[in-house]
Amino acid sequence: MSSTSPASGPSRTRKVGHPLVRRLREIVGDEGLIAGQDELLVYECDGYIVEKRRPDVVVFPTSTEQVVSIVLACNEFGIPFVPRGAGTSLAGGTLPVGGGVMICLTRMRRILEVNYRDRYAIVEPGLVNVHLTNHLKGSGFHYAPDPSSQGACTIGGNVATNSGGPHTLKYGVTVNHVLGIEAVLPDGSVATFGGPAEDRPGYDLTGVFVGSEGTFGVCTKVWVRLTRDPAAYRTMLGVFETVRAATEAISAIIGAGIVPAALEMMDQGIVGALEQAFQFGFPLDAGAVLLIEVDGLEAAVDGEAEQIVGICRANGAREVRMANSPVERALLWKCRKQAFGAIGRLSPSFCTQDGVVPRTRLPEILDFITATSEKYGIRIVNVFHAGDGNIHPILLFDERDERQVQAVIEAGDEILSRCIALGGSVTGEHGIGVEKISFMDKLFSPESLEVMEDLRAAFNPDGRCAPYKLLPTAGGCGMEHIERSHPGRRAAL
Repeated sequence: MSSTSPASGPSRTRKVGHPLVRRLREIVGDEGLIAGQDELLVYECDGYIVEKRRPDVVVFPTSTEQVVSIVLACNEFGIPFVPRGAGTSLAGGTLPVGGGVMICLTRMRRILEVNYRDRYAIVEPGLVNVHLTNHLKGSGFHYAPDPSSQGACTIGGNVATNSGGPHTLKYGVTVNHVLGIEAVLPDGSVATFGGPAEDRPGYDLTGVFVGSEGTFGVCTKVWVRLTRDPAAYRTMLGVFETVRAATEAISAIIGAGIVPAALEMMDQGIVGALEQAFQFGFPLDAGAVLLIEVDGLEAAVDGEAEQIVGICRANGAREVRMANSPVERALLWKCRKQAFGAIGRLSPSFCTQDGVVPRTRLPEILDFITATSEKYGIRIVNVFHAGDGNIHPILLFDERDERQVQAVIEAGDEILSRCIALGGSVTGEHGIGVEKISFMDKLFSPESLEVMEDLRAAFNPDGRCAPYKLLPTAGGCGMEHIERSHPGRRAAL
């Protein structure tokens, strides 16, 4: 993995005069296209700021028909394209590695239908996750996947990376709540996988598409499952002297047969930043805190909460606080969901990793993260979905210092390699993107990777859609290919 500087790119004048740009402008209008270098700077990276590359053009379609026209135009000129939502991806999933056209779906943000009787909604991919949550308030139903970036990330982006979130410990990740998908395939055809009916016969192409990181096509519509609101909640904050004690309590809670709705851990560094931001009253001398929530029938949650309090105290918790009102519960969750925003108080730049280990190995991986922090002289803080072993070590650095950037890359690689060694994986919800391609042959055999490549080729035979993503051989239509196949065309764009 290496850091790259933004492509200088041709001048705005040359781009504007290119026939593909003129064609795209005809499709989306003047207000639906960006081609100036100063404006394109905003789209040179997503939440993974270590790698940067500007697209040549960004277009903002407002309908499936416009997406079809854009894809067909790109194919005609042999230019790669990559879909993008809000850009909250943390693995470079929207990085336009070979340049070309970025299809930004944020203007396709309508809620098309809500069917409470059959428990589904139909939404466009650019809909912000929390906007669906707010729309459903008071209905008795909700959409369960709630990533930490819920206030900014889009449903389409959640589909691309199979996003999780705090409450997926009990309710499952995005794929468990997507019933169907409409997508524009890389050849410009429109396909629908699944739909509102449950348990369709045949291959689960909906499940295949979720998590494909844009390499199978451009999602334009999603059927999502609605979940009935639980009757009652109990939300607790366990305060521990050490991270190890907190992780042991996590294993004990799950080992007792309790499946909380959420089980999140925040270490001292994160707690300090959150206290500065929100003045909730977090104990600044605590080594770690656990945010624990159980939900269900009123008759059951008190018993589970009481049992969890006992387990926490048996594993060294010095205090377990109970949220005594909906306002306190909402503030606790606000703190957790905005933890990443609070990190700006600690460092000018940060890189969030996304490893997974078995829950029982959490103490080991956290000890390793501490040792790695000391080895590279980089501060690392932790906030993560502890209940399912999905860790999010946050490496703090200054991206203006190339030595720090390189140290972050090497430290991140060591942490992810350790996750694999402990029987885990390199991603739980952020995806592979461009950041983690080098780990794929460590996770999978050559035969397994070959099957994945064949599957990708069935959807995306020319590799033109989201090239250089997810798989080690995911190229085929980047700058080198374009120059070879269409001499001068890439430079002209």
